[in-house]
Amino acid sequence: MSINEKVLKPIIETKYLTTENSWRYRSIIRTFYMQYQKIKYWMYKEEVMEELKLYPYFKEYSMDQLKNDLDALVEWGNLMPMQDTKKAKTVEEFKNKQFRYKLSEYSVEIERMTVKLENLFVEGASLEPSLLERIKEHLMRITTLLEADDSAVDLWWRDLNSDFIRLNQNYQDYIRDLYSIKAEEMMKTRDFMVFKDKFIAYLRDFVKGLQQNTYGIEEILMKLDEDMVTKLLKKVFQYRLTIPRIDNEAPLELQWESILGRWTNLKNWFLGTVNDVSEASKLFDMTNEIIRKITRYAAQIVESRNSAANRKEEYKKLCQMFLNTKAIEEAHNLSSLAFGIFQSRHFKGDIERKTESINSGVFDEDPMILTIKPRIRHYKEKNLRNSIPDNRQRKNQMLQRMIQLRQREEGIIKLYIKNNEICFENLPVIPAYVRNTLLAWLSKGISNKSLRGKTEVGTSYQVIKPKDDKRCILNCDDGQLEMPAYTIKFYDEK
Repeated sequence: MSINEKVLKPIIETKYLTTENSWRYRSIIRTFYMQYQKIKYWMYKEEVMEELKLYPYFKEYSMDQLKNDLDALVEWGNLMPMQDTKKAKTVEEFKNKQFRYKLSEYSVEIERMTVKLENLFVEGASLEPSLLERIKEHLMRITTLLEADDSAVDLWWRDLNSDFIRLNQNYQDYIRDLYSIKAEEMMKTRDFMVFKDKFIAYLRDFVKGLQQNTYGIEEILMKLDEDMVTKLLKKVFQYRLTIPRIDNEAPLELQWESILGRWTNLKNWFLGTVNDVSEASKLFDMTNEIIRKITRYAAQIVESRNSAANRKEEYKKLCQMFLNTKAIEEAHNLSSLAFGIFQSRHFKGDIERKTESINSGVFDEDPMILTIKPRIRHYKEKNLRNSIPDNRQRKNQMLQRMIQLRQREEGIIKLYIKNNEICFENLPVIPAYVRNTLLAWLSKGISNKSLRGKTEVGTSYQVIKPKDDKRCILNCDDGQLEMPAYTIKFYDEK
């Protein structure tokens, strides 16, 4: 079957199921469908209104509303109108004649589907091995049907497909219910223990029947000759072609593909495929898993019941021990052993211990005093008020030392100034602090657009870039530095 224009086309006739006021449209269509079942195909709007008024939902429903709803259903293709023209003598009488309505073919099928959906869960799902037995019997008849007429083969094919479809639907619905949340909760209740054994016996009987019949069906399917099966399926196909149909028949290729596909699916259900195991094996595993789950839940319920019973006996014994005490102090001691300390406090912190032994108890340690701070939001420790010390003398001493250090460095740097210039390519080996000072002046000047700057003592200078990007080696007592051959020119500002 391929994707064609019919598949891509929207089905307008289903609009009445989901549109606004669908409760009215669905009720009208259901009224027509109920009469259709009684072989009454045509209805007047008065007859429709009479049927709808039988229900309290349509107590305020008017004839004008019904007329509008019928027109909408006609527009969507759900109803087919026909004007009643009998005994009309004039054009005016013809125009005023009433319409009769009947369901379209699409609407009949759609409504039939909705009825099926509404009653989908009415029939309870079950696991019946009898369906497997019947399928096995159907397959065993294949060799005897080769000489039978086409009608008998078609009847056999219908019975086989019907049993196979019922088997699939029943086991899927039953397994789905057992894996539902409601079933999980029910299995955890003590009421489940009442019919637990009967439930497990039912599942085990099905597993037993599944094993017995599945192996037989697999053996039959593996021994079947493909040509014989094809010949039998062609008999079914030929008989289907002889059945006269009023509606449009599906193409012959699709009909043959449908028959062949059903047989292939039945075969794969029991034998599996190259890439996947059979559905029968999966059903066997799922049923065993459900039995294990039921047994596990039952064991948990029994264990909890026994645990509660044992605890009850322990409480009785403890009460008897309290009754046998002769003094309140003895009862207090027994209470401390049975229930512990009622108002205990736990202290934790970074405490220095004399021993790291885990066997050392609280009473083996030396006593200590712990300051406990209240755990409230607005608690704040008080700050101690301290006077500000007078550090003026120490500051003056540090200032004098810095001035002396700067003067000494400046005196040493002046030794390298020749004609108010410091040429980096002509400098001898210099100390590290002289290099740091010169590079600081150089960096400050280069970062300025005018290439000008001032030293720490206020002397102005200008950085002169080398011609042709000339480079030089600056020798220091801690190493050498390759750099552009800059020149720092000092001048006095007047």
